Amino acid sequence: MGSKGRITIREVAERAGVSTATASRALSGNHPVPAATRARVLRAARALDYVANAHARALVGGGRKMAAVVVRQVTSPFYAQVAEGVEAEAADRGWLCVVGATGGDAQREMEFVQLMREEGARLVILVGGVVEDDAYRERVAHYAHALDSSGARLVLCGRPAPGPEIPALVVEFDNEAGARAVTGHLLSAGHRGIVFLGGLPGNTALDARVTGYRAALAEHGLPSQTAHVVDCGLGRAAGHRAMAELLKSTREFTAVFAGDDMVAAGALRAIAEAGLSVPGDISVVGYNDIPLAEDFNPPLTT
Repeated sequence: MGSKGRITIREVAERAGVSTATASRALSGNHPVPAATRARVLRAARALDYVANAHARALVGGGRKMAAVVVRQVTSPFYAQVAEGVEAEAADRGWLCVVGATGGDAQREMEFVQLMREEGARLVILVGGVVEDDAYRERVAHYAHALDSSGARLVLCGRPAPGPEIPALVVEFDNEAGARAVTGHLLSAGHRGIVFLGGLPGNTALDARVTGYRAALAEHGLPSQTAHVVDCGLGRAAGHRAMAELLKSTREFTAVFAGDDMVAAGALRAIAEAGLSVPGDISVVGYNDIPLAEDFNPPLTT
């Protein structure tokens, strides 16, 4: 076994019962190799979890260094903004940037990470909050160790650190402090009936925002029952639907703290459809500070 536990092409060749040169030709797909031999080599490579060394492939094929960004959806302005930032930095360094969307599907995420590993990506960046359960922790540990064994690195952006023994870089967002500041701003403006619109129980980012929201209420001496969290999830449609239902059921609030800016966009539309004004009747504050927020009607505080 090679350095850092990496399987070498020599080991694949030995398992398949062929020469190293034959194994290399079979795996490259660029040279004539009997079908039976190619199949035997591919089976051996899969069994050993072999991934071609990205550095060696770059030297042979003149390949570019590559970074991959994995997001839930590319239509989200926040995810798009993060991906754009990574792409700009990659371009400055002469790297290629690839963006993949999973739709929140763990299997799609796993397949994309494996594909990027096989393609020799140097960095795989997973972006956004998740449900931090045992399955997630096991999945991230697998990604991190598999990429590390291939000479690559996993980066978690806005996701919880998996543990000190996991070879991954973590870029954390302080969602709790941010939400505390937003709620404090509304409280300082005189609001006492503040709804948090956009909860998603189990999601690390939103749970932290709800915690910050509750903490700010407590810091201002308001009882815990003052908190009103609407678990509608994220997105414009979710915000519109939840806000419309809320307006039909109660008016015992004067402000809305939206879990993200697209939830706020949906809420603004529902408020307008109800014949109410912002901020005249209800104040609305978002989260994530997307560039589009200044074009909302009215422009969104976020």
